[in-house]
Amino acid sequence: MLAPALLYIILLVALPFLLAVFLSLTNSSAGSLQFSFVGLQNFKNVLGSPVFQRALRNTFVFTLISQITVILLGNLLARALMKRFRGKSVARFLILLPWAAPISLATLGWLWIFDSTFSVINWVLKVAGWLGPGKWYYWLGDPTLGMLAIITVHVWRMLPFSTVILLAGLTSIPTEVHEAADLDGAGPLRKTLWITIPMMLPILTVALLFGVVFTFTDMSVVYLLTRGGPYNSTHVLASLAFQDGVLGGDVGRGAAVAIFLLPVLLVLAVVMLRVSRRAEVA
Repeated sequence: MLAPALLYIILLVALPFLLAVFLSLTNSSAGSLQFSFVGLQNFKNVLGSPVFQRALRNTFVFTLISQITVILLGNLLARALMKRFRGKSVARFLILLPWAAPISLATLGWLWIFDSTFSVINWVLKVAGWLGPGKWYYWLGDPTLGMLAIITVHVWRMLPFSTVILLAGLTSIPTEVHEAADLDGAGPLRKTLWITIPMMLPILTVALLFGVVFTFTDMSVVYLLTRGGPYNSTHVLASLAFQDGVLGGDVGRGAAVAIFLLPVLLVLAVVMLRVSRRAEVA
């Protein structure tokens, strides 16, 4: 019964990973079957690259800000969906829509929203009087605004996933616990700190773990929105690995960039799973 799952893991996870590690230790290039081992030279080269250093910093900023925003907004939406109101089913559908929509199709809409000439955000700000004469935001042409646009689209994309997980966690808390806290005179803040968060810690940990891993390894939003521009200023490690390894043809360098954060992700996964297990036991 476990054979199909094991075969899937071996063929589509283990073998590609081992191949990436092997290629990162060589000077392999696209279009050539000849290569030689160079050891850790690829890692030394990328560590000294300003583009890689910028991409590494962007990866941590992108992940940290987007995941904090997703968890906070997901918690608010989950709490709202626990209430009874008219049109609740429609609201659930609209919240889940970004997760179901193909990212390539959705990004076309966001490209129009952030367009340098027809940006609906800029026109709304201009009509509202927040943009003076000659003032205009070039969202995808400025490094800071470009990263803000990437984070915005990623939060919009990941928010339904976080909302569903947090909603499941909130609904799993027995109502008797909250009723007992109300009888003891606990306020909303105390109930959140001493009841909701401790009882949801395993689910929060899983949601955060999946979100961090997915964000660290995702390149679709960056590549579709900015392609790492302007001047390689919005690259994350995943998009830089694609640019160097596939578009640039330097397979060894691309593989080195791709697996650079593997130790960080492994440590993070182990720590979060241990926290989740201890919370379940408690």
